Amino acid sequence: HDISRIRSTPIPYVYHNLEYARYVGHGRPVTYKDVLIAGFDKIRKGEMPEYYDKFAQVDKAAKDHIGHKILVMHQGISEINKFAGELSSTDLPKNFTYYAMGHLHDHTLKQFSHLSGPVAYPGSTEMTTSEGIKESQKGFYEVDISGNEATPNWIRLDTRPQLSQKTEFDSLEKTVNEILEKISKFSKKPIVEIKISGDNIELDMVQNQMARLAPHTLHYVWRLTQNNDINSSVLLDRPASIDDELIRLASNCLGKTDLASFAIKELLPLLSSNRTDEAGQMVIERFEQFKRSK
Repeated sequence: HDISRIRSTPIPYVYHNLEYARYVGHGRPVTYKDVLIAGFDKIRKGEMPEYYDKFAQVDKAAKDHIGHKILVMHQGISEINKFAGELSSTDLPKNFTYYAMGHLHDHTLKQFSHLSGPVAYPGSTEMTTSEGIKESQKGFYEVDISGNEATPNWIRLDTRPQLSQKTEFDSLEKTVNEILEKISKFSKKPIVEIKISGDNIELDMVQNQMARLAPHTLHYVWRLTQNNDINSSVLLDRPASIDDELIRLASNCLGKTDLASFAIKELLPLLSSNRTDEAGQMVIERFEQFKRSK
């Protein structure tokens, strides 16, 4: 994302300032060897009409250029994603041989008859919180421009697997068995989500079944819904054990399980009851123990 949410120099622009890279988001074409590159910063949908003249200018430059022409933009196209689309493919300059696009998190490659090259969205290189837990491939496009046409080749990254599955409460044991069989072939522990529906759901039984996933997953959650005559309502959306989840998250931050256990099991109860003096003294004692062990 090329727009910083804080008032500071955007990270990609630092490379331009250090002359390690060339900023192209101003809409002025840059030529490197026989390749013309033009780009635009993120344009809000309401601002789009103001850029049509600039699109026409870079389109003319691309038409007059002999060699490959690459357009770099961070925009959603409505024909590819109607919810995230800020412009139509017919709004794009037509004479570029490759359209390097950002904004959409899933990878997509599409050729429009009225454009001179493919429109490529490599997507995000890792799952984001807005995407939720789902099976998805992440990677990037390696583009061959040695010929007359730009030829994108999808390079898949070895990211951590994620699974999301729906099941009925009566079939939960079978579903867990199937998931365990599937993830046994993975080289990395996956992230797993199971959505469980049904009537008279027994939480103890759910927790016992879900606990079977613990040794074989990095993280797992479940969501319970109860059926009724009208629709389904969400009853529970949580990890298997709140305490275990807190310790796991603390371990990720602190790097050590013993420190995480100390923070969650000893410090947190004191701080939750506003006993800050006791908590402070406990931290000091722990630090003294640490110094003596060195």
